[in-house]
Amino acid sequence: MAGLLLLTATAVIFLLYLADRAVKARIRARRLHRMTRRLAAAATRSEQQQAQRQAADAASAELTTYLPAINRSPLTLPGRAADGKASQD
Repeated sequence: MAGLLLLTATAVIFLLYLADRAVKARIRARRLHRMTRRLAAAATRSEQQQAQRQAADAASAELTTYLPAINRSPLTLPGRAADGKASQD
């Protein structure tokens, strides 16, 4: 009878250990899944910001192409030097 009681107690302890390991594995899997989602969201945000920066740079380059006066000092006119004298171009 004592042997059966000892065997039962050992089996209960073993089952509790397995249950504990299963709970910890589920918690770890949930945490990993959450971190993966956060990392994917951060990567998506970063890609969107990079695309916006590239679009802004492209728009700036196109605007400069159509309006070359943007690169010129506001005090100079085409064909004139900064001191007001006509250039020799």
